[in-house]
Amino acid sequence: PDRVHMPVYVGLGNHDLDQNGPPQHVDWYRREMRDYVEINHRAGVFFKPPVPATSYDVDTDCYSWDWGGLHLVQTHRFAGDAGHGAVSSLPWLERDLATYAADRRPVILYQHYGWDVFSTERWNAAKSTFDDDGTGPPHWWSEADRQALLAALKGYNVVGIFHGHQHETPMIYRRDGLDLFKPKAAYMGGFALARVTSDSMDVVLGEATGDNGEVAFTNAFSKRLSF
Repeated sequence: PDRVHMPVYVGLGNHDLDQNGPPQHVDWYRREMRDYVEINHRAGVFFKPPVPATSYDVDTDCYSWDWGGLHLVQTHRFAGDAGHGAVSSLPWLERDLATYAADRRPVILYQHYGWDVFSTERWNAAKSTFDDDGTGPPHWWSEADRQALLAALKGYNVVGIFHGHQHETPMIYRRDGLDLFKPKAAYMGGFALARVTSDSMDVVLGEATGDNGEVAFTNAFSKRLSF
């Protein structure tokens, strides 16, 4: 009863990767979190992880897996993240898609940051804060970061990106030709359910509403697929 009886694919966000350890080992916390991803998903010669990935990039801890004809990719904060000395995963993502998705099969990408106003906010010097009216440096990821990701995805059948970061508001929206899905944060009871078939994709966002298993569905989406 105290375990999730489904395969769990781990993704890291800013709360995992922005935390510094003590001065003598500043990357300690980040390394612990990345190690957790690796032991859950990276297969070795002798070690068999509980949820093995199809492809695992040791340098970035990004990985991908396949469910039938569906290719899924986890890139943590975002592909191209170089914060705190991280290695950009864009070269790995390009190789992964060329290897596993060149046949136009549907691809779903998971990352922490989105295209919502919180994820794209910039420094507002007049108000001394980050907000959606700012024109200064980005708070989380930049327009250049987004354009680099879009360039890596160009030509592939990316049917959706699921992201987090903004906690309170469930969202289904479209930006830069991509369908984007963000449930309410899990610690607030939020979740997403998705079904992908050979010719369609359906997504609903919901949240727990009581102490006895009650749920409420807040957003829904459906589209036809072609590949």
